[in-house]
Amino acid sequence: MDFSELIKNIIDIIKEEQIKLGYRKEEIRLYYPLDSLNRLIKSECNISEMIGMLHAFSKEVIPMFGDVSVTNDADRFCIYLPPKATEYVYHNTEKSGFLYDFIDMISRHGVSIEDILALFQRYSENVHCEKNTTSDFDYLIYFEDGQPDAYWYCLKEEVGHMIYHRYTKADYEQIRREFM
Repeated sequence: MDFSELIKNIIDIIKEEQIKLGYRKEEIRLYYPLDSLNRLIKSECNISEMIGMLHAFSKEVIPMFGDVSVTNDADRFCIYLPPKATEYVYHNTEKSGFLYDFIDMISRHGVSIEDILALFQRYSENVHCEKNTTSDFDYLIYFEDGQPDAYWYCLKEEVGHMIYHRYTKADYEQIRREFM
């Protein structure tokens, strides 16, 4: 089984946390619904099959993350990552780039969608930006070719401050199908 997208997703989440909060060698628990895990590992597993897959995953990532454990409650899975995982991400990922600049910008008060769009455009000419017509968020922005970042960013202005959620393309599309 190919776990590369799940590994990348875990690394990206830990990296995002470290950019926001700073590095700390600590344990982390990440929660995934069954559908998201199936999309990340390109499978169609049921709950019991996913438990088996994630046990295989935990053995494969020992050199990077240490002793990973997995639990579930119905179709929601918890991946426990020991402190070795945060240490691995800290020592093996770049300390600059789009995500660093984005989080730096988004953390300031008074940032506009034009400012954020300009930041995206500094990194690529292939930027998609659309105004959303639902109340969930105000804008969707992403790099059309997935470079330098493959996530889809949903932004909302609240009291002069931009907040965001980022999703894989597949998770975003699933969320939109469920709530539209």
